[in-house]
Amino acid sequence: MVPTSSSTTDRVETFRLGPFVVPRIWTGLWQLSSNAWGSASVSKIRRGMARHVESGYTAFDMGTINFPSFDHQLIPRTAADHYGSAEIIFGQFKRSLPSPEQIVGATKWCVFKRTIPSRAVVLAAVQERMERMGTTTVDLLQFHWQDYSDQNYLSALRTLKDLKAEGLISAIGLCNFDAIRTDEICTSLGQGVIVSNQVQFSIIDTRPLHGMADVCEKHGVKLLTYGTLAGGFLADKWLDEPEPDLYSGNLTPSQRKYLDMILKAWGNWSLFQSLLHTLRAIGDRHSGLSIANIATRWVLDHPFVGAVIVGARLGVSEHPDDNQKAFGFTLSDRDNEEIEAVLSQSNGRTIITSIGDCGAEYR
Repeated sequence: MVPTSSSTTDRVETFRLGPFVVPRIWTGLWQLSSNAWGSASVSKIRRGMARHVESGYTAFDMGTINFPSFDHQLIPRTAADHYGSAEIIFGQFKRSLPSPEQIVGATKWCVFKRTIPSRAVVLAAVQERMERMGTTTVDLLQFHWQDYSDQNYLSALRTLKDLKAEGLISAIGLCNFDAIRTDEICTSLGQGVIVSNQVQFSIIDTRPLHGMADVCEKHGVKLLTYGTLAGGFLADKWLDEPEPDLYSGNLTPSQRKYLDMILKAWGNWSLFQSLLHTLRAIGDRHSGLSIANIATRWVLDHPFVGAVIVGARLGVSEHPDDNQKAFGFTLSDRDNEEIEAVLSQSNGRTIITSIGDCGAEYR
């Protein structure tokens, strides 16, 4: 394994996910699917991965379904399963390590079109991921199914359960399933088969608090959350900055997506600035922690959350040292009351009705 420093890795909080013990902050690799986030050479990307491992970030996520806007009119109804580049680069990096088993790779099988999930189809999907990563098993396979009206997702998951029993998959997770279907799936497959559900969760988007939290507790499922920093807007760099142009070419796809949510679903830029000022004041009380640290901690303080996935543009923009500062403390009652005072002025609690439950923006 890449040599690690105990002084840094000792600070990393961990939790058990199926057969793995993993950190509570994961490195998101979805930027490798597009140059729109900025690009770097493969060698720089691998060095970035090594830096993260040295800091104790031993879990990598190949990406999420990250379209430019949550607007139902703008989200495509079909798309490719588009994590191949991340899988290939991650696999090469993992195989280069002396102890590759200590690194966990989470990838996805996303079904966007109507599909009959025969055993051959499901097996081919799993084998494709193993071939890309050069492995004989998939650490965590996260499953997304776009059309709830087609309940073949249960058949697909039963076959994935069989393939797990055969040793081709170490753990099975869901991606962007709502509370009702997550409960249905976990009840149908049995306790412990589904270990996680990857959904959006942040101070801005609090939908998992409405139903999903109870389902997670009932079935022992942990959330792997993305969007926790709202595409980077929950950060000191945006404090006292003017409202950016949503259609500016200077924004990344992720930034456009989350700015759209902030301005159209959650509230407005003025209220968002109030939130940033509140988080800044809380950070100052906690020995000068960053806004991003406080926003991350707010999510991690929920017991149904396993890990926050932080997108890193490896070789371009990454912050493993600052992210570690989100560990080792919890927010106080005063901290949470001040945050809630701002959130009560927003539409955050009604996003679940305006957009729908977790993952609805992708359907």
